[in-house]
Parts: sequence; structure tokens; C-alpha cells
Amino acid sequence: MTDGSNPVTIRDIDVPFWRIVMILIKWSIAAIPAAIIVALIYATLAALLGGAFVAIFQLFGVPIPDPNIGQTQ
Repeated sequence: MTDGSNPVTIRDIDVPFWRIVMILIKWSIAAIPAAIIVALIYATLAALLGGAFVAIFQLFGVPIPDPNIGQTQ
């Protein structure tokens, strides 16, 4: 080893069980708002792409089915 580095080997990590449980609970709580934000982003993209496809189909004269057909008022 002529590059001056000092290799290190970790043989054991001693973490109490309840500390790991608390870390996992914090991660799961933090994942809830993140999942909501990702879902909102996907819903926005789907709405924008859906609207764009409908506009393109109408531009080229492709018939778009009416979702209200067969419903009574």
C-alpha cells in the first residue's frame, strides 16, 4: 500500500433494537407526505397528457366516445 490509505474493516455494529424500531417508524411517517406528493404529480401529468391526446385526436377528426352515454338524469 504505497498510496497512503489506511484500510478499515468494521466487524460489529451495536444498535439497540428499539432505536431501529423508532428509525423505521420515522421513515414510514415521512413516506406518507412523499407518496401524496408523488401521486399528485402523476395525476397532474396524466390529466395534462390526457387532455393533450384528446385535443390531438379531435384535431385529426378521431371520434371521442361520450362518457355520459347511457346514463339517465
